Amino acid sequence: MKDYGFVKVAAAIPSVRVADCEYNVEQMLLMMRQADEQGVEVMVFPELSITGYTCQDLFRQNVLLEQAEKGIERIIEESLPLDIIAIVGVPVVVGDLLLNCAAVIQRGSLLALIPKTYLPNYSEFYEKRWFASSQDLEAKEIVFAKTHIVVSPEPTLIRTQHGILFGVEICEDVWAPAPPSNYLALAGADIVFNLSASDELIGKHDYLKSLLAQQSARTITGYVYSGCGFGESTQDVVYGGNAIIYENGHLLCEAERFSLQPQMLTTQIDVELLRNERRSNSTYVNAQRGHKARIIDALGNVRERSFRLERYVDPHPFIPKDEDMARSCEEIFNIQVCGLAKRMVHTRSQKVVIGISGGLDSTLALMVCVRTFDKLGLDRKGIVGITMPGFGTTDFTYHNALALMNLLGITQREISIAKAVRQHFEDIGHDEANHDVTYENSQARERTQILMDVANQVGGMVIGTGDLSELALGWATYNGDHMSMYGVNGSVPKTLIQHLIRYEITRTTDRQLAETLRNVIETPISPELTPADENGQIKQKTEDLVGPYELHDFFIYHFLRHGFAPDKILALAIHAFQSSFDEATIRKWLQTFLRRFFAQQFKRSCLPDGPKVGSVSLSPRGDWRMPSDACSALWLK
Repeated sequence: MKDYGFVKVAAAIPSVRVADCEYNVEQMLLMMRQADEQGVEVMVFPELSITGYTCQDLFRQNVLLEQAEKGIERIIEESLPLDIIAIVGVPVVVGDLLLNCAAVIQRGSLLALIPKTYLPNYSEFYEKRWFASSQDLEAKEIVFAKTHIVVSPEPTLIRTQHGILFGVEICEDVWAPAPPSNYLALAGADIVFNLSASDELIGKHDYLKSLLAQQSARTITGYVYSGCGFGESTQDVVYGGNAIIYENGHLLCEAERFSLQPQMLTTQIDVELLRNERRSNSTYVNAQRGHKARIIDALGNVRERSFRLERYVDPHPFIPKDEDMARSCEEIFNIQVCGLAKRMVHTRSQKVVIGISGGLDSTLALMVCVRTFDKLGLDRKGIVGITMPGFGTTDFTYHNALALMNLLGITQREISIAKAVRQHFEDIGHDEANHDVTYENSQARERTQILMDVANQVGGMVIGTGDLSELALGWATYNGDHMSMYGVNGSVPKTLIQHLIRYEITRTTDRQLAETLRNVIETPISPELTPADENGQIKQKTEDLVGPYELHDFFIYHFLRHGFAPDKILALAIHAFQSSFDEATIRKWLQTFLRRFFAQQFKRSCLPDGPKVGSVSLSPRGDWRMPSDACSALWLK
């Protein structure tokens, strides 16, 4: 079955009774059966979950240790009909050492015993009173839970039937300066599971989440964390029950803290995404040298299950989350402004020229220019805004353009292109009634010529307004609006531009400016290169011609950022837009995207300079280098 690289995992927080191994085993088996029914491939329980973490000096009692081993025996026996791989915390005697271990169990077999490396022995923790570290261990074969097994300090990975590699570390290990997960990831682990028993203190939870997010991001792994919860002893500390799952630093899900009930957190981790990220990160590739681990194969012949995508897929991956919106928008503006400011200082230019259409892109570029001039302490009159009405210009966009220039206090010029374009049509022998590509592109190139010549006239530079979405689709006239002296919007997608303008509305105290910006957002996206309809409304709507930008921005993100194949992008899009677009519509526009993306690379190969603001860029000098004559057949197929 096609699973698109997703693996379903679980972090479980069972009900616990301290030192009651039989009860604890019952609770874990119940959750294992539930998880197996749900198609979970690997699940992790908290640290020392067989006994409870807070047994203290009872760990010196043979009765407890023997019962813990019998508990593992029972889990092994009752796991026989299950496909799931379970990771259970248990104390294990190895010669003269007592180790705090993770037992990896699947289908009636004990696959591995992995000991904890770093034992906290400070503040409220004193694990060294009972346990030894893996650093004190030499590899040794023992009989545990009726199984002959080697317990080793060597980094250990488990390989599932589907080829996923995972490693295990235990609680304090991830808090260490050099966590075992560093070496596990560099040896090939796609996912790291952490059995934990971290108590709750003021501010500690936020620090823990930051720590796990950073470790997941640094190692480019999925990170699945399960911490002890209600039921552990509260003699001196309290355990809140933390189950948290990250993917490359992004939080996928987390459990309810301080719940009195057992919890099982499940999600799907995209291992293909992680592997693609690693391959494209040369720093990560270089760091892998010399890192090896022993690999233990999980059991084969597990049931094949039909794949169903269960996790949330963001339909608007370029858009910051609401709580981050203002901060992210301000950061984007600062990047654009600093890029333009540097270019102006370097060229000793105190004037810029920009075409103002009354649409989204030119409005954002104008706001960037205004902020840049304010930051440099320059008179806004040095911004020369030119509106260039043509055959398709509507009154609505025309008045938006005039209002913006007036309200922002820049120099205004109006230059109609109609006369010049008609002369051009006469020169080349083109019938004005023929509204073909020549008709459209002649207008776009005339506008660009005006901007370039006025820039020479005033000693300034032309600021490009084209955005990332248009560049991906090639929705620009070659050597027309495709060209400028500095393109401030070149790595900003269309869907994000709307939010940046909304953000500017929240910042302004000028009611008229706010209203004009709202009008810009509500205006249909159009190049306005063909005449309006009989009511004077925009007839040439871009999204009717090339497709909805929210779909194209979704395609752009997953195609460029993650290198996903079209069938996976289609599956993700169907899931993300299930309430907005049907499969046939998504498929149609995905094919359009692929055809245009490959066919229009020649335009991207000679883009003007411009600042990168996000993780996706099409600059031929930066993120995307592609031959202009590459074939799209494989992707379309």
